[in-house]
Amino acid sequence: MAVTSPTRARTAAITAALKRAIPDARCALDHRNAYQLLVATILSAQCTDQRVNLVTPALFRAFPTARDLARAAPARLEGLIRSTGFFRSKTRSLLGCARTLVDRHGGRVPFNMEDLVALPGVGRKTANVVLGTAFGITAGLVVDTHVIRIANRLGLTKAADPVKIEQDLMALVPKRDWIVFAHLLTHHGRRTCFARNPECAACPVRTLCPSAGRI
Repeated sequence: MAVTSPTRARTAAITAALKRAIPDARCALDHRNAYQLLVATILSAQCTDQRVNLVTPALFRAFPTARDLARAAPARLEGLIRSTGFFRSKTRSLLGCARTLVDRHGGRVPFNMEDLVALPGVGRKTANVVLGTAFGITAGLVVDTHVIRIANRLGLTKAADPVKIEQDLMALVPKRDWIVFAHLLTHHGRRTCFARNPECAACPVRTLCPSAGRI
């Protein structure tokens, strides 16, 4: 999508309005360190953050480090994460990820995009979550289902592909705001701009949204 000065100005206004409306925007996954955030983000695929937050306390008590998780019996791990859905594939991803962390990184979570996306079960979105939230490293912009929906509704992209959407948003949003902007759109999607029946009348950016009142 071509980037114009008016589009950048509107994006800045959207960012400012959402910051005022959602001052508590942050990662919704409960975690204490990069390892916990990595595991929780893998579990969050096709699952709500609330459900993941119900599962992870027992999971992290059982496997407090990557080394512990790497030695986990698959059946036990499956039992702990079953309610997050797709538990067999997630078990494979978590075990593969933990074993790779141990074998290649001494059990520690790497803090660069190349090493993170080389981990089983980790794509660019998960890597951006870990880099931005756990390490404060602005390597990219997290694109989840809420960001995909809302960025399109706001007319900030016309793309459906997450990688293209990330590129479009990074061209519009100053790098200093990449981390918080993704949090803002995600929280806005959970609180107001629902997939069905968005609450446009209560939306803090309705005057800046070309889709307001039309969905």
